[in-house]
Amino acid sequence: MNNRLKVYRAMHDLTQEQLALELGVTRQTIIAIEKSKYDPSLDLAFKIARYFGVTIEDVFSPATPDGD
Repeated sequence: MNNRLKVYRAMHDLTQEQLALELGVTRQTIIAIEKSKYDPSLDLAFKIARYFGVTIEDVFSPATPDGD
């Protein structure tokens, strides 16, 4: 899954640690999501979208068939 989490985090001038605290997850979780090493649960994806006031689709999109 592709994501724009780092972009939204930067737009709101948040560190990974600050966002993790707001969402109730670890900084390592934020790092893994940003690097597309971890796909968040649906619950966490909704939390992220709600936090930034956008839709899930604004933050996350399916990976392309070649893995990008």
